[in-house]
Amino acid sequence: MMKKAVHFGAGNIGRGFIGEILFENNFDITFVDVNEAIINALNERHSYEIEIAEDGQRHIAVSGVSGINNAQDPEAVVAAITQADIITTAIGPNILPLIAELVAKGIEARQAAGQQQAIDVLACENMIGGSEFLWSEVQKYLSESGLAYAKEYVGFPNAAVDRIVPAQSHEDPLFVVVEPFKEWVVETGRMKNKALKLDGVHYEEELTPFIERKLFSVNSGHATSAYTGAFYGAKTILEALKNETVKANVEAVLGEIRSLLIAKWGFDEAALVDYHKVIISRFENPYIVDDVTRVARTPIRKLGFDERFIRPIRELKERGLSYDNLLKTVAFVFKYNDPEDPQSVELQDLLASKLLTEVIAQVTDLKDQDLIKEIEATVTSI
Repeated sequence: MMKKAVHFGAGNIGRGFIGEILFENNFDITFVDVNEAIINALNERHSYEIEIAEDGQRHIAVSGVSGINNAQDPEAVVAAITQADIITTAIGPNILPLIAELVAKGIEARQAAGQQQAIDVLACENMIGGSEFLWSEVQKYLSESGLAYAKEYVGFPNAAVDRIVPAQSHEDPLFVVVEPFKEWVVETGRMKNKALKLDGVHYEEELTPFIERKLFSVNSGHATSAYTGAFYGAKTILEALKNETVKANVEAVLGEIRSLLIAKWGFDEAALVDYHKVIISRFENPYIVDDVTRVARTPIRKLGFDERFIRPIRELKERGLSYDNLLKTVAFVFKYNDPEDPQSVELQDLLASKLLTEVIAQVTDLKDQDLIKEIEATVTSI
């Protein structure tokens, strides 16, 4: 019997990363999405191809796939959840609340069917505590008995995922190009079906250090490449890192991130240095054309209190450690101007109509006046 997976989000990450690993673990995969073209193509062909962005550009054929349009056929999603062995998502943090009711209905359908096989729901999103957040949303739609059932049989273990999948468009809506590197870490503490462990996935008791290592290294480093690159006129991440000034800033930011990760979690310094070298080499992959505008999009969100710049800055400051290069990068974010990006336009409008310190406080949610002044001084100095 093939195992069954229900995966929310048939986009590039869903197909090019989560789908590949589930396929390699012998799962039939039902993709749930509102993108009609992709869902129809999945149901017509039941397979798709992934290209690995490296020498030789090998292809992986993923089969045993189908799709459900959750806008048109929510009942089919509930039925699929009733039969599933695992549920995964890759839809973006903002979309998680929109699937919560459907997941809750699926859980209650499992209860009604007398399903006593435990199941785990893994939110594979770029956020800290994604599965826990989804669980908090799902609970809003569960009856009292559904909640009791879910607490016994449904786990929401947090996950950290890492694979660069650039923006792309192909004639074939299912074809996707991904980098060779992939990392998927799942916390075991919140798992309910501990017997089901996927090959190609790392399992860790405590996930937070690994999520922060990834978010503060890959997300902060990638965004640093984009905003610094944009400031110096680069159009792609590859072009940005060919500029010595940009590359030096990325390396310096990663140095500050290392000092935080070591102070906070006790990571081994030599291992982190190697990890950061690998990350930079991933950004420099010549087979991936990643536009600066894609990586730099939504600058207001990326300046958030718990996001990839302000959070490490706050935590470095608390520990009396240096964050000068992160500050400089934040200044580049404030200077970033992409007329095609609504948040960039909004940020530039705010800066044109308000005092800089007011805008900094508004978008970062910082209350620390000294830090706001430090950011102001850095922005005005470049």
